Amino acid sequence: MTTTTIRLPAAQPPGTVLGTAPDIGESADAYRATGGYGTDTGPGELLAHLDSSGLRGRGGAGFPAAVKLRSVRDHGNQGNQGNQGGHADKGSRGEPGGGPVVVANGEEGEPGSAKDRWLLRARPHLVLDGLVRAAAITGAVRGFVYLSDPAAGESVRRALAEHPPPLPVEVVETDHTYVAGEETAVVRRIDGGPALPAAKPPRPFEQGVGGAPTLVSNVETLARIALTAARPDLRLDIARGTLVTLSGGPAGAVLTEVPYGIPLRALASRYGVPDAAGALMGGLFGGLVDARALDLPLEPGALTAADTALGCGAVRFLAPGACPVTCAADAAAHLAAESARQCGVCVSGTSAVGDALAALAAGTAGPDTAERLDRWSRGLRGRGACGLLDAAAGLAGSLLRAFPGHVRSHLAAPCPVCAAAAPAEGRHRLTVAVPEIADPRTAASSASLPGPLPPPLPVPLSSPRPAPPQSPLPALKGTP
Repeated sequence: MTTTTIRLPAAQPPGTVLGTAPDIGESADAYRATGGYGTDTGPGELLAHLDSSGLRGRGGAGFPAAVKLRSVRDHGNQGNQGNQGGHADKGSRGEPGGGPVVVANGEEGEPGSAKDRWLLRARPHLVLDGLVRAAAITGAVRGFVYLSDPAAGESVRRALAEHPPPLPVEVVETDHTYVAGEETAVVRRIDGGPALPAAKPPRPFEQGVGGAPTLVSNVETLARIALTAARPDLRLDIARGTLVTLSGGPAGAVLTEVPYGIPLRALASRYGVPDAAGALMGGLFGGLVDARALDLPLEPGALTAADTALGCGAVRFLAPGACPVTCAADAAAHLAAESARQCGVCVSGTSAVGDALAALAAGTAGPDTAERLDRWSRGLRGRGACGLLDAAAGLAGSLLRAFPGHVRSHLAAPCPVCAAAAPAEGRHRLTVAVPEIADPRTAASSASLPGPLPPPLPVPLSSPRPAPPQSPLPALKGTP
């Protein structure tokens, strides 16, 4: 597991999630001193600001925050709180008929991401402020903070004691798994069941905790809602800033905050991988991209159009000399191990992709391996209860698209880079640690922060899409 440091931009604008002392836990007094928990912006006005800013969720899917809030509010107004075939399990914490529920989702399943756990450890009041404001917009009568990190849980409980919210808020802990943060898994766990995805529909905004309309919102999304309430004049900047966890460089992982639009290549250069050969995008969900794709801007729409994804904001750069097949095999092994084992097609599909990529890395793959990976990449999508199988299928397809030459060379002869990488350590090579956070009760200063970055690079509004690969694999036979 690599060490993760926090890096502040040289010119730190107001209205940022990182704040000014990201290595020290923020107390209630410190948060109030920056305008937190203010009353100037009401629920209706805040919803209008979120609408106009275009704030997207930061949990991975990038759904518009205002639309999600409005959906929960409207279903609550319709009185759809009854648990009619919903996901409530025995021992439910829900209160059918009592109004909507809001959930701060801090269960960070992507191995390459550290932002959510850092946020709950360092700025719990910012998240709780956003949760309370989401409750006011939706008419929620109860809230939950859902997490798997014990240090984050301790921080949130201390924050709740420092500044009790106007509605009941409970901390619910779960085991840390890749699928535990999926929204229906969140609902099932809060309702007393296992943290496993459920069949959809209904979705939580229709019937969630205890059968009530439920907002399941990523903690960074809630933090940006709170920042918008405090500084509505900065709402566009707040909506277009995002936390990213960058790894793959020699000095370890970096947690920082950047604006949408900055080129991936600029991030690679600034954070220690100036000659990156590509990247693993969006945690594991965005798949692999080659060096030409690094000219893309860090912006959800542009990345989606290029067949990749920003996801949770985790980007692992491929250093010169690193092998993308090793990276793909590591990612596939992680996904196969993290399957919820509820869907037969997911169990068999993730295992098949993982085994094929492991064989490719080991130099033992058969001549039809590329054909099988291509078939699975197209035929497995959308067949599981959650996105894990989609991630495995997308990973296989992205390797074939972005690095066809590497696939061919691995089919022809063993790769010395892959041979030097211990397969048993594969899953752990992708994992990053949460940055160290000092207790606000004992920290005297933030003098231990790393030095500032160089002046920010220009941020273009758009960048040209990379050209399609010039040396694709030979045409592959077979259909899904």
